[in-house]
Amino acid sequence: MRNFAQQLLLFLKGLAMGAADVVPGVSGGTIAFVSGIYTELLSSITAVNLRALKLLKSQGMAAAWAHINGNFLVVLMAGILTSLFSLAKVMQFLLAEHPLPLWSFFTGLIIGSVIYLLRQNPPRRTIEQLMFVLGVLIAYGISIAPAVALEGNHITMFFAGSIALCAMILPGISGSFILVLLGLYPVFIGAIANFQLDILLVFATGGILGLMLFSRFLTWLLSRFHTLVIATMCGFLVGSLNVIWPWKLVTESAMSQSGKVIVLASENLLPGQFSQTVGQDPLTLLCIAALSLGLSLVLGLEYIGTKYRQQPSGGD
Repeated sequence: MRNFAQQLLLFLKGLAMGAADVVPGVSGGTIAFVSGIYTELLSSITAVNLRALKLLKSQGMAAAWAHINGNFLVVLMAGILTSLFSLAKVMQFLLAEHPLPLWSFFTGLIIGSVIYLLRQNPPRRTIEQLMFVLGVLIAYGISIAPAVALEGNHITMFFAGSIALCAMILPGISGSFILVLLGLYPVFIGAIANFQLDILLVFATGGILGLMLFSRFLTWLLSRFHTLVIATMCGFLVGSLNVIWPWKLVTESAMSQSGKVIVLASENLLPGQFSQTVGQDPLTLLCIAALSLGLSLVLGLEYIGTKYRQQPSGGD
């Protein structure tokens, strides 16, 4: 049984996960991982199974609720949904008006995640180091993959939801960035901002089905190849830094159906190069401050998570 302070902390972690999932390049799974709830999240998702239905029938709601760790899922999901719906318009504004400090902030979040994960799980064996490198290459490859422009209808949003939510629980692989690659991010963020219920329901249905299947596979991998999976996830984080580097030169873009410009290809620049090539102030000091803030928040969140990690986390 979590006390009120622990429930509040869990809700705040959900807020952080939701905020991360809104932005392409940042994974809610990263936040779950560094805040110490990743294993519990996977086990709770996979507990929604036939056994839960049998317990509901034979022993009642309380037994089934305890089996799926219901309180944990409800509080965390409340934080995620609160963040998604409250921050969608804010993120749209920040991405349009203040992209450099925003991406610097998320760069700090990722760097903090890498520091924490490598400190806790250093890849010592050769196979672990190889999996780390493979994770870097996979995430980097995804980051430079050419985007496509799919029509945002119900069928495509169903399958996009199943892919994006699977990516959401992988640290370093952003579900939102997968939507960018599919050309469906404006449809998704617009549906949240304008509360388009039909699109959201179709997306969520596909996402839940995909999540149920993928979480079981990921749990199986973690139970048998824990250190290898962690090494690969650390690589994912490092490879994802290519996506969220603040100073970029857009080399290819397209206009979405909703009238928004979608970046299809870009080139990373140093602040000085950005000033000369793009002709804009790189805001170097502000970006460094934003990066430092993101780094401090992750390490602070990890510190708070460590404080409660050894305490019982029963969901009844």
